[in-house]
Amino acid sequence: MKILALDIGTGTQDILLFDSGKTVENCIKMVMPAPTVIAARRIRDVTAAGKTLVLMGVNMGGGPVADALRSHLQAGLRVYATPEAAETFDDDMRVVQEMGVVLANEKDLERMDAAQKVELKDLDLAMVAKALAAFDVSPDWDALAVAVFDHGKAPPGYSDRKFRFEHLRRQSREGKGGIAYLGYLRHEIPSYMTRMQAVARTAGEDVPLLVMDSAEATILGALEDTQVQRHHCKILVNLGNEHTLAFHLHGTTIQGIFEHHTHLLTRDRLEDYLERLVSGNLDGDEVWRDQGHGAIAFSRCEKMGFLAVTGPLRRRLEGSSLNPYFATPHGDMMLAGAFGLVRAWAGKREPWREEIEAALGS
Repeated sequence: MKILALDIGTGTQDILLFDSGKTVENCIKMVMPAPTVIAARRIRDVTAAGKTLVLMGVNMGGGPVADALRSHLQAGLRVYATPEAAETFDDDMRVVQEMGVVLANEKDLERMDAAQKVELKDLDLAMVAKALAAFDVSPDWDALAVAVFDHGKAPPGYSDRKFRFEHLRRQSREGKGGIAYLGYLRHEIPSYMTRMQAVARTAGEDVPLLVMDSAEATILGALEDTQVQRHHCKILVNLGNEHTLAFHLHGTTIQGIFEHHTHLLTRDRLEDYLERLVSGNLDGDEVWRDQGHGAIAFSRCEKMGFLAVTGPLRRRLEGSSLNPYFATPHGDMMLAGAFGLVRAWAGKREPWREEIEAALGS
């Protein structure tokens, strides 16, 4: 069987065409610019041309595309957007309008011939298919798995950081306790996870779909590393371009979670947070006041054990006194999220489990 797995981040989208008939090392892999980076570049081209910008499409990852939008507005140029595309920048349309974006329906925007249109979306299967076809690889798959970072749609005036961490807390308590079960099939996606919902709409209805949080997928993928598997008690940290997420695990069972913004963390502060996560002395409100998302510990009085690190900014912990191990699942750290997505399918679809596990290595 074939699974197209896409881990969509802020800097890159890491793509794996998993084929259970091949060794993992021989499967097609691509590390390409993230959709938000591509959209930001297109917006900056419109700004350079001095044109009015029209944003179509759906809610997608912010970061670079949000920065490009602000630059366009600061240049004194006009921006129109559909409400669905505008959710990329804020769930509250009043906030988007206060930024200077004019909201309009899609039919009216289609008639604006003089404006430059940019489509917003995380998932571009046509682009992936075109890249595969360029190398004579058949662009077909039996299932799709996509990872994105989703704050969720917080109520007006409520912290989106708190709202996201409350979602992580519910996941860990209401689920089966194992990180392998944190993904969602199409019909399981919570209504408030609007970015995941947008991915599902973009993917279409003709292929089985699993979606997962990008940081959770990467942590799950790190468990594919044989060195990581040898340790029962472990701390796995993903140092992403925007966010840092840590899980304290016993086997695959969640004992604690911590999340913060990577650029706000010094190495000393991150080390302190991780040690206190494991000991059970890390206060979630303290992390939130420090501009992070939060923390929760289900076990207490443990000492720091084996620490595994993934992510494009993993070298922030290089030389740390915590003696981190840089995980390389199946020999490729950048594909950790994609490997995690494939493993999540094995947990969600029992008829596929044996075949997937045989290919990955149980």
